[in-house]
Amino acid sequence: MTTLCFFRFWLGFGIGGDYPLSATIMAEYANQCTRGSFIAAVFAMQGTGIVAGATVSIIVSAIFNRAFPHPSFNEDPIASTPREADIVWRLVFMLGAIPALVTYYWRMKMPETARYTALVEGNAHQAALDMTKVLAVEFAVEQAKVDKLRAFDNYSLFSREFARRHGRHLLGSTSTWFLLDIAFYSQNLFQKDVFTGVGWLPKAGTMSALEEVFRMSRAQALIALCSTVPGYWFTVLTIDWIGRRPIQLMGFAMMTAFMFASSIPYYTLREGHYLPFIVLYAFTFFFANFGPNTTTFIIPAELFPARLRSTCHGISAAAGKAGAMVGAFGFLYAAHSSKEGHQEVGYPTGLGVRAALIPLGIINGLGFHCTFLVPETMGLSLEDLSGENNVELVSEDGADSPRLAVSIRQSLNKPPSVDVDEEQAIL
Repeated sequence: MTTLCFFRFWLGFGIGGDYPLSATIMAEYANQCTRGSFIAAVFAMQGTGIVAGATVSIIVSAIFNRAFPHPSFNEDPIASTPREADIVWRLVFMLGAIPALVTYYWRMKMPETARYTALVEGNAHQAALDMTKVLAVEFAVEQAKVDKLRAFDNYSLFSREFARRHGRHLLGSTSTWFLLDIAFYSQNLFQKDVFTGVGWLPKAGTMSALEEVFRMSRAQALIALCSTVPGYWFTVLTIDWIGRRPIQLMGFAMMTAFMFASSIPYYTLREGHYLPFIVLYAFTFFFANFGPNTTTFIIPAELFPARLRSTCHGISAAAGKAGAMVGAFGFLYAAHSSKEGHQEVGYPTGLGVRAALIPLGIINGLGFHCTFLVPETMGLSLEDLSGENNVELVSEDGADSPRLAVSIRQSLNKPPSVDVDEEQAIL
């Protein structure tokens, strides 16, 4: 357990850095007309990963289950978990490292974004070179303008200026992500009950350990293919004409409605109405992804200034993981039966699944209201959203000089249809 926790910590350290970097890199290279779709497409690959992970588990468990058949738990509690099962979960974990290894080389070859190189590192020449390499267009950025902008616009994360400009935005992005992940990760804890209730899984005691892994992975893959993955791509296709905030509001509202619709008649649905039960459960996942699970990833990458963008996105993501811990531990205990003697071994009495689902609906409702703390970002440049375009640069002779936004920034935010000669003239 110590070894597992140690390496999971470093996995989290790496993924915790990749979350803000992936969103920021895509936000700063995309133009403002299609920026939302591009960032959403990056996040939608999470759905591909979910299906791939379930597929790996299905294949590995099926191979071992056929090679090492064992009795069910009810027949022999000890023999139902074969020694080979220890290899299965290790293989599933290790195979998950292959995609990271494959992408490592190209990840290390990627340059910093031009905004970061110019506005944080203060190197206008390198920013121009990186832009030329990535966008295949000749760029030139004046060092003097970069230096002046950095001098005017250098407030820190823990400053009154940041609190005045972006304190509300950071509160909005952290609170919505925190509340979403409480509900989102709690749903995963109820999967076994839902799948058993609708007949997709037999009672746990009637299966061996390897058979349970196979059946659970198959059910998770089916839910992902029917609801999770389509939800991601609905967001990709619509976010740049519906908007971020409307999608997030709709997602929270629908999750609230489906949570209450599942919880109030929970026992009636579980004991006979299988189809409505699984439809409600699937639609909750669909609107989580065609909703706040995607938009909470996008919005923090757009709201904050270049030198604080990744940091604020990381803070927002960390708030989400705090919510995941609340959901994973709090509702794990809450979902156990309130009747003494009906809990799993080692757990105290809880509220029961039905009573635990009701607070989740309320939490989604709170997420709906916290969404109003963040502005709509659709169609606006990153500099307009962060307030960086409000900084005017003054030339040494006292005459007004062009803002940096009419050079490096405006070129990045132009739609790709803009003529190359026009962009060079702007620069």
